[in-house]
Order: sequence, then structure tokens, then C-alpha cells
Amino acid sequence: MAVITGDLNLALFREFDLRDHLSKYPVDALLEVELENYGEVGAKRVVDRWATVNPGNTVPFVAELDDLLRLHHLVLSRNVTTVLEFGTGYSTTVFADALAINDQQDAGFVERELRRSNPFEVHSVDNDADWIEAARSRLPEVLTSRVYFHHCPLEVGEFSGRLCTYYRGVPNLAPDLIYLDGPDQFSATGDLRGLTTAHPDRMPMAADVLVFEHFLTPGALLVVDGRTANARFLAANLQRNWVHWHAEEYDQHFFELTETPLGPYNARQIEHCLGKDFKSRLIA
Repeated sequence: MAVITGDLNLALFREFDLRDHLSKYPVDALLEVELENYGEVGAKRVVDRWATVNPGNTVPFVAELDDLLRLHHLVLSRNVTTVLEFGTGYSTTVFADALAINDQQDAGFVERELRRSNPFEVHSVDNDADWIEAARSRLPEVLTSRVYFHHCPLEVGEFSGRLCTYYRGVPNLAPDLIYLDGPDQFSATGDLRGLTTAHPDRMPMAADVLVFEHFLTPGALLVVDGRTANARFLAANLQRNWVHWHAEEYDQHFFELTETPLGPYNARQIEHCLGKDFKSRLIA
């Protein structure tokens, strides 16, 4: 069992053009972003170096269209059925829209051939009720029925004696895409021998995925947005066969569970969602 570094060979990184995707799927209109005032779609927004470690910040950051378009494409290209995200935001709307498209094209197959109890749903976890309400108000009415918000307290904990944080009340489901973009390092209650993550020179260290890792099915994908220290913590503690790739250009980490299928339903899902070449990526 190991986490190895490799090329996931994702469709996302083979033939993907931001502008082309935007012409097919108007994510800018979905998020009420005015392109004429936005600037270059592929350019990263300039953020004050202290903004992300300011515990008093209550203003959402500007939508990063390049990241959001890639997430939208990721859900479509992998025929994702169920999304679990940690940290609600613009991504919640984007995931819901992409799953609605997958629902239209795959609902019959999923119902007939797979065993998925939460098909085409987004489950969004956050400890901040205000962020949840902001994300809820941003959702188009047509997407509200497939998004489930979970207001979960955040607590300091430990994993094998190491300081980390956990949400309490994480939804009990088996997603095939997990997006880790929360929490911040300041919100957790409690401490571990007097230690917390609440210092601007420290960083988020979420361990929730480690608790339910053994219930995930082969083919599942974990995307960590930024949070390199957290991604390295996960890589050091995940116990199953994962391929990990750091897309430095986008500052995102991707972990794919590359194991043989658990049974016929999982095998059908892998073939339908990821194609026959998934077997060539299995870890020996």
C-alpha cells in the first residue's frame, strides 16, 4: 500500500481549453461574473499576501474562473456522480451545474447498472453559517434540489498523535469526487496539548478524509486546492493505493484511488466514468 507520485493522465490535462469550455458552458453567467471586467480568464487574481491568513476576513475572494472551469470540466470528463466538498463557495454552484449535465446524460445508466445512493448530488461541508448562506443564495433555483449544505463544527484533533482538525457531522456517503478547499486554520475549537492551527504562520491541516478512506471505491478522486502542507500530510498518512500529482501551475493536488474494482458495480462505474485505460494505471 502506498501513495506514489505520477501522471494521472486526466482528460483535464490532455485536451482542455478554458475559452473553448467557456463557450460551451457559460460558467461566467452561472456565477454572474462579467467577463468584460474580469480580465484574462486564465490569469490568477492578485490577492494580498495576508488575506488568506486573516481570521477577521468576511469578504469572499473573487471567483477564480480558471480553477472553476477546470472543476466543471473535471466532473464532466470523469462522469462524476457524487461530490463531497469541504469549504463551500463558488465551487458549489459549479459542481451542481456539472452534475446536472451528467444527470441528463447518465441518469438511465446509473439507475440501471450502478449502485449509487446519492447520484448527482453535491454535499457541501462548512463550519461557517454565513458562508453557507452566501453560497445558498448564489445557487440558481434550478440547482437547489441537488445541493445539500452541512453546517459542521470544526474541532482540533489528532491523527496518530499529530495535530489536525476535523469537522463534526460530516455527511455519511461515498463520493467519487472529494474537493478539499476548507477549513481555514483559525476556526477550530479546542487544542492538542495546548497546540492549535490558529497562527498565521501555520496552515490548515484537515484529516477528515483519512477517517473514511477505507470506504472510498477505486476510481475516487481527491482534489486539494492549494494547501500543499495539508496535501503532504494526507500523502504521508493515506494507506491505500493512490497516485498523487501536484499540478504546480494551478497549485492543486490530485489523488486518484488506483486499485482493482471492489466488485461488478464498481467495475462498471470505473469503465463508464474513467474508461478502459484505468487498468493500465493500477499500482502493482
